[in-house]
Amino acid sequence: MNAISRLATVISLASLSALPLSVLAAESKGSVEVVHWWTSGGEKAAVDVLKAQVEKDGFTWKDGAVAGGGGSTAMTVLKSRAVAGNPPGVAQIKGPDIQEWGSTGLLSTDALKDVSKAENWDGLLSKKVSDTVKYEGDYVAVPVNIHRVNWLWINPQVFKKAGIEKAPTTLEEFYAAGDKLKAAGFIALAHGGQPWQDSTVFEDIVLSVMGVDGYKKALVDLDQKTLSGPQMTQSFAELKKITTYMDPNRAGRDWNIAAAEVINGKAGMQMMGDWAKSEWTAAKKVPGKDYQCVPFPGTEKAFTYNIDSLAVFKLKADRKGDIAAQQDLAKVALGTDFQKVFSMNKGSIPVRNDMLKEMDKLGFDECAQKSANDFIADDKSGGLQPSMAHNMATSLAVQGAIFDVVTNFMNDKDADPAKASAQLASAVKAAQ
Repeated sequence: MNAISRLATVISLASLSALPLSVLAAESKGSVEVVHWWTSGGEKAAVDVLKAQVEKDGFTWKDGAVAGGGGSTAMTVLKSRAVAGNPPGVAQIKGPDIQEWGSTGLLSTDALKDVSKAENWDGLLSKKVSDTVKYEGDYVAVPVNIHRVNWLWINPQVFKKAGIEKAPTTLEEFYAAGDKLKAAGFIALAHGGQPWQDSTVFEDIVLSVMGVDGYKKALVDLDQKTLSGPQMTQSFAELKKITTYMDPNRAGRDWNIAAAEVINGKAGMQMMGDWAKSEWTAAKKVPGKDYQCVPFPGTEKAFTYNIDSLAVFKLKADRKGDIAAQQDLAKVALGTDFQKVFSMNKGSIPVRNDMLKEMDKLGFDECAQKSANDFIADDKSGGLQPSMAHNMATSLAVQGAIFDVVTNFMNDKDADPAKASAQLASAVKAAQ
């Protein structure tokens, strides 16, 4: 089955809900329709900056924001439109999905050639980043930011009340802190019981237990021996123990609700990517004083990443104005102004190497500065690894299979770690 057929089968014809066709304004040099799921307050503020600049450059922006589902709803709309022969000019797509969309022939391999050369994208971007947004050597998408996933967020005031002197750096110290927090009447680890959150915790544990090489073999290369091996069994055993520090009433809770428990002093810690920082910022909290951001214990030499990207769809050659609008959007999106505004709103870091080296001068906080320094170091050492839980390491089918095994394990108090590792290997093999 070819790639576009696979995309077509995930939706039924009855669900087709194509957005209206773009109507070119007479005064516009061209129009670009953008399908995305950046709809929260901070995200919308950042996108509005991109929109304003594109419109200032004389182009019409048609916003195709689709809220809900962490992007799954937007992807359903996008696939529906592709099947209907009506894709937008630009859409938020990331990770291996870019390669699958590229294989359909729907993404443009020409639109970004001139702008990527003129702006020296190959020199500005880490190869890990540029490879993510290229298809067969050509840029088909523009990366807009880098998220670090393997963060642990701490409320130091809660730690102090529980008699904990410092942030944990090992799993043993993490458990010791959890015990003290529970004894003092706090929720030790705030968590939302959703599959992607469960697997965010799981991949942190795998990275801590198995190291970078083991993580890559298991969750990137999908090596069967590693997936079913003794270290994976140990990872499930650690996951079982960590679950005991979570609020038992976590089922279905959104990640930001869990973050609020730490911010409001009801919980001591949260395992979550750097987008959680936006909640602390919104609450007027200061990093280093009101909260701490540290790598999850045992993952200090690693950086699991999630890259947001805007992919460019192929347009008919006679739509020169709309192609020019795509190119203008790409140029603005990788420009320093938007990169700074977007990451400051999202809690992420820019994709540009020149900006990563001057985070202090650019006004980024200490969490972002540490993230940038670690990104640069781990890019050189091999510690930079794509996040399985956030669509960067595997196909959606494989990711879904892992999600099912992990969430079922976490919600079964009698689950056996050895049996879970065997189930994981089997589920991944079936989904490939």
